[in-house]
Amino acid sequence: MRNIEVLSPHFINVKGRLIRLDKPLIMGILNITPDSFYDGGKWFNNAEKLATQATQMIKDGASIIDIGGYSSRPGADHISEEEEIRRVVEAIEVIKNCHHQILISVDTFRANVAKKAVESGADIINDISGGNLDERMFETVANLGVPYILMHMRGTPQTMQKFTKYDDLLLEMIDYFQEKVYQLRKLGCKDIIIDPGFGFAKNLNQNYLILKQLDQFNILNLPMLIGLSRKSMIYKKLNILPDLALNGTTALNAIAIEKGAAILRVHDVKEAREIVDLLTDN
Repeated sequence: MRNIEVLSPHFINVKGRLIRLDKPLIMGILNITPDSFYDGGKWFNNAEKLATQATQMIKDGASIIDIGGYSSRPGADHISEEEEIRRVVEAIEVIKNCHHQILISVDTFRANVAKKAVESGADIINDISGGNLDERMFETVANLGVPYILMHMRGTPQTMQKFTKYDDLLLEMIDYFQEKVYQLRKLGCKDIIIDPGFGFAKNLNQNYLILKQLDQFNILNLPMLIGLSRKSMIYKKLNILPDLALNGTTALNAIAIEKGAAILRVHDVKEAREIVDLLTDN
């Protein structure tokens, strides 16, 4: 393992705004795709519905809106970089026109999409591939000077479920994060958030092992984003549909908060806000 420079996990600098993370923030998911596993098609190519949903999320307590123009569900269709840029830029403009101060994260593994998104008003880049799917991503994010969410994944969204064999899952994940953070720091990236990547190149039992030992990642001294919302680790275990997985999501989010989550990435903002308030307010 390498020795790496670490900053306080309780703050991130977003374009000169110091954002506190000592109380978990809520990141609302807005997938502008026709094929995402839960909300696919709801906001696709519909600016009015997109603006209405963003407004409701902010009212319900979201501090960040996460825009996804490329579905990362297992077996999702591949789309062109140009189409992803079109979707993402249009969504950023719609939301920023209504809500200038809201933080916007863009869920992309492509450096060009990240660059165009930030130029259009995005504040954070959320990369499911940890730089593995575009060798220019780390340098691009460092040059843009925006916070970077570094997720653990193997393979691609189309192949990731073939790569679930580990000798020591947690140790390999921590090694992965340390190596990636070292590379990012060398390039000058200051604000890094880690995401264990529930469901990405992990099977059902591995997901619950990570959740059970989530506090082990605090050794990295970095803010941690947790995305459990309505995922298959909940609905497959309970033998239900994603539409019925809110109760399970809330239960697992409570565990994540207790183990150090700084950001919860969710579809259901109001319910997530309530659990944060219940567990963190004195």
